[in-house]
This record gives sequence, structure tokens and C-alpha cells, in this order.
Amino acid sequence: MIKVGIIGSTGYAGAELVRLLMNHRDAEIVWYGSRSYVDQQYADIYGNFFELVDEKCLADDLDALAEKADVIFTATPQGFCASKVTEGLLGKVKVIDLSADYRIRDAARYEEWYGIHHPTPEFLEEAVYGLPELKRDAVASARLVANPGCFPTCSLLAVIPAMKSGLIDKQSVIIDAKSGVTGAGRGAKVQNLYCEVNETVKAYGVTTHRHTPEIEDYLGEAAGEAVTVQFTPHLVPMNRGILVTAYASLTADTDEETIRKFYEEAYADEPFVRLLPPGRVPETRWVRGSNYADVNIKADRRTGRLIMMGAIDNIGKGAAGQAVQNMNIMFGLDEREGLMTVPLSV
Repeated sequence: MIKVGIIGSTGYAGAELVRLLMNHRDAEIVWYGSRSYVDQQYADIYGNFFELVDEKCLADDLDALAEKADVIFTATPQGFCASKVTEGLLGKVKVIDLSADYRIRDAARYEEWYGIHHPTPEFLEEAVYGLPELKRDAVASARLVANPGCFPTCSLLAVIPAMKSGLIDKQSVIIDAKSGVTGAGRGAKVQNLYCEVNETVKAYGVTTHRHTPEIEDYLGEAAGEAVTVQFTPHLVPMNRGILVTAYASLTADTDEETIRKFYEEAYADEPFVRLLPPGRVPETRWVRGSNYADVNIKADRRTGRLIMMGAIDNIGKGAAGQAVQNMNIMFGLDEREGLMTVPLSV
């Protein structure tokens, strides 16, 4: 039985981790960490766990937790995990960080986009980017996994097979993305109040969104060269979900079937990426509450562009679900364990 500690268990991603791990046959939660709710009953914060979780929230003490757990999930703001990771800690316990602290290999680039100092750049080279579809073998042997962001997860899964095909202009990618409000976190912010987000859609972080370098880094890895991406996210009035529609110029007069073969090959054996039939578009409602990513493409010969589409649950495959998938791989389990939940249709 894998003993699990969760730091940040009362955020949206943390609560989703609790929900998923409670249905995991090989995991036991031994620490519900929450700086804001120390000594309060976890089920008093999230009533869906009433009579299911009879534990109090504990402080964010990673050293004490490392003596009890086999793996620690840090579902915390940027800067927290990087300030706590030490060689001593990693010598005792595996760490899966849901923040951006170890996603970007270049500390200066991280500091530029996130506006904070990186306290432990010595671990950037070791940390494994936890997108299993790209880094499964490296995840399996990792001590420290950087769980990808929600927008990058959906964007990369939608675009990478086309990028590897050689049939699109690698510098022409434009990504239009939409997110549910849980992506902004559980903290009280005026701009996230019901009356501020309901009945409206808005772009935000235009040209400055912090997921941009993460998307560029791993699309560039797939392309074999540095790439620059135009990425614009939008906030939509729904709780959960990410929808990506990406565009790139075709470099040859090719047909959709040819490009589709690259997607079929890339995702044929992936348990959580569903390549939809031709003509069907991904929808957030068909992945809600799950670890699935739905992907499809459409070639537009009139404009000479390829449209690449993806949908995930931002706190499922975009956060907690992917984190559990990484844990399964790290401990040699079936990576589907605890994650075979049928998406919620309503």
C-alpha cells in the first residue's frame, strides 16, 4: 500500500486528488495538508466527504510527512515546492509537484514569466516533466515529477503529433484555449466571483500567460527546434474543463488522412487519449470528471491550415488525474488504477 501525503489538499486540485485516491486500491492517504484549515475536519470543508474522510487537516510540514509517506503531492502555489525540496527529502520520499516550479528547465525563464526567484535550480535538470504520453519511461524512475499545467497538457496532446509529422509550419502555431473557473484556484478573488464570470467570456493573460513558455518548450522538443507560439486563454462560465483549438499552416498539399495517421500512431496505445472519429469535435462535457483527453484534427484546404482540437478536465487530466497517473507509473502500477471513472455527462 502506497502511503500518500497531500499538501494543499483543500484546493480544487487537492480535493480532486483526495477523491481519486480514495478509490485507489493501492494507495492510502496519511496526510491532509492545508495551511488555511489546520485542525479542522476535512469533511467540514468539503461536505462530499462526510462519513468518508474522518481526518483533520494538518500543517504543511514536509519533513514530518516524509517520515510517514512514500509520495507527496504538492498542490500548492508557485514557489512553495521549490522552497521545500532538498536532497534529504528526495532521499526519503518521491514528490509530485502540481505547480510550475520544475516544469521549466531554465531558472531565468521561470523567473521571467512567474516573477519569483527559484530557490532550488539544482533540481531542475533532475525533475521529469510528467506528461506520460511524452515522458513515461523517465517518469518511471523519477524522484521528482513536475506535473504539467492544464493548458499545456491539452495543447501539447492536440498539437504534438502534427508537429512531429513535418507537415505543418513549426513557427505558425496559434492556440486558442478556454478554461473553466476552477483553473483560477479556490482563493477569494473579486474577478472570480459568480457575478463577474457568469454570462460572459473573456480573454486574459493575452501575450503574457505563464503557461506559454511551458507549451513552447515541449512543442520545441517535439519539433527539434525552438518554437514561438501565439497562445491566448479565455475564461468561460463553467466549473471544469479545457478546450483547445489550435491552428497551423500546412507545408504541403496533403490530405487529412495522411496527418491523421500520425495521431493514430501516437495514441494507439495511450489509455487516456481518445482520438475521435473524423468529423467529431472534442467537447468538455464528455471528459468532465475524468482523466481522458479527447483529440481530433481537421485539415482546411481552402486556407491551407490544420485545425487541431483537444478537450480535458482541467482538474482531472490537467492536474489531479494526471498526478495520480504519474504516481502509478512511478510505483510500477497499472497507470489506469484509480482513474477509470466514466466521464460525467451532466
